[in-house]
Amino acid sequence: MTGTFRRATRLEGLELSEIVQVSEAAREMRAKGRDVVALSTGEPDFPTPDHVIEAAHRAALAGETGYPPTGGTAKLRAAVADGAGVNPAQVVISTGAKQAIANALLATLNEGDEVVIPVPFWTSYSDIVRMAGGVPVLVTCPLEAGFCMTPDQLEGAITSRTRWLMLNAPSNPSGAVYDAGQIAALAAVLERHPDVWIMADEIYEHLSYVPFTSFREAAPALTDRTLVINGVSKAYAMTGWRIGWGIGPAPLIKAMTAVQGQVTSGASSISQAAALVAVTGDQSLLETRRMVMQARRDKVVSALDALSGVRCPVPDGAFYVFPNIEGAMAAGGFESDADFCRHLLETQALALVPGRAFGAPGHLRLSFAYSEAELDEGLARMAQAVQALGG
Repeated sequence: MTGTFRRATRLEGLELSEIVQVSEAAREMRAKGRDVVALSTGEPDFPTPDHVIEAAHRAALAGETGYPPTGGTAKLRAAVADGAGVNPAQVVISTGAKQAIANALLATLNEGDEVVIPVPFWTSYSDIVRMAGGVPVLVTCPLEAGFCMTPDQLEGAITSRTRWLMLNAPSNPSGAVYDAGQIAALAAVLERHPDVWIMADEIYEHLSYVPFTSFREAAPALTDRTLVINGVSKAYAMTGWRIGWGIGPAPLIKAMTAVQGQVTSGASSISQAAALVAVTGDQSLLETRRMVMQARRDKVVSALDALSGVRCPVPDGAFYVFPNIEGAMAAGGFESDADFCRHLLETQALALVPGRAFGAPGHLRLSFAYSEAELDEGLARMAQAVQALGG
């Protein structure tokens, strides 16, 4: 007799992200022989630095292959703490920044607690909040406002159930960066609401094309309720090594570590050895790679903004552009950005992610973390598609 599968109610509405769905559709087309250009994923095309790989090799040969401490190796926690000017007890090393985010929300949210999230937002934010029993409170921050939340918007979103503000800067998908003044203005609102904590996801810190200010630096009065999320995946091209961290008040870090201890235990010992060398070794590659990304950004923005029906703002950070495509959609009679992106995939074999995946319909996300050749070909296919619509 066959048993009945019962899906947990906490998973209601949770499916594969639209980013993953687009990537899998592109992969299937390639398997059938199509020449697909996929500019849909957030992964730098640079290799992991040689000295980082060598450090991992040395660690493996030295026998650093046993269970690591749940909260991270002492050396890596100390290095991260030193860089942030905190005590190692205020740092937890996780299996990627996403796990650090999930640990924090699982450790702090009760059923019905609210989390304020500026829109557009990285797709996993709202899903993790719901999985932890929370309620995402989405606040639309349009292109005309630089995709940034205003103090009035934040004040209007906070209720007696609000527990967190999740702020991602530089932002995925928009590339928005909050300057010190903007952070201070948001902090002034939060000072009136002592029960609201701040989760500042700064994973793209080293890919900012304007001066970057950490939330902790701009709002020192709120450090006792600020959690900074960061890691090595984007800046050091170490996405597959799965190392991220949280920096925050010791009681929160302790609670996050307790959650982690029941899910994955400590992050890979070999990956932590590699990450240690990444953050303590020669940092000159960060500026070199940032300049490469900035040149790619300028190329992509110029090409897209020249297309009829497309408005492409210049992102201040990360490696995505998030153009408004409502004019092009109207020219082709498309009802949604998803239909437009599906049309690009079917007719041009060009994979891009619709804005609705990030809570902002009428846009699309294009990653410029690809080679010059791939970008040139992708932009040419985009232009051909728009021109065929009468643009």
